[in-house]
Amino acid sequence: MKTLSKICLHWSAGSNRPCLVDLKSYHFCVDSNGRIYKGKYSPEDNLDCTDNKYAAHCGGGNTGCIGLAVCGMAGFDLKNKKTIYPINQNQVEALCCLAGYMCAKYGISINENTVFTHYEFDQRQKKKKGKIDITYLPYLPYLSVSESGLYFRRKITWYKQKIQENKYRLLKKGDFYEFSYVN
Repeated sequence: MKTLSKICLHWSAGSNRPCLVDLKSYHFCVDSNGRIYKGKYSPEDNLDCTDNKYAAHCGGGNTGCIGLAVCGMAGFDLKNKKTIYPINQNQVEALCCLAGYMCAKYGISINENTVFTHYEFDQRQKKKKGKIDITYLPYLPYLSVSESGLYFRRKITWYKQKIQENKYRLLKKGDFYEFSYVN
């Protein structure tokens, strides 16, 4: 593969801050404050996944795919919708802004085949692995599983447009990044 053409959205199933495993698995991780941490591997490392030097975030779908994760949801109880590390709206907004930035940077169109949750990716596989990220947003408890991907794609589309209009800028702040709104 010669281009990055997809983005898979995840939750880390860990705490609200990235750990070493998260940083190895995803290209970027978003903590509970909306701060963005660069992973061990660059998105370009996933152009060729035959060398074992890439972010292995999406079994069977890593080649040409950027992996973005919000940190949290460890021990998520799907039936009761509980975790001690819930993801929050601030994280999701930062994730969507980051995804919009990546779409603009790499020329990725936004549709269900190019920008998807790990759950949506899993549902398209012959042998499903039971992935449930990202199917539940604690701050939007009535958003259905089937509506989650569309919710993300709409937000990402909005952010991509604002980024292309130079309304958001990615700023490096020490060991993390943040997006800043520009008037």
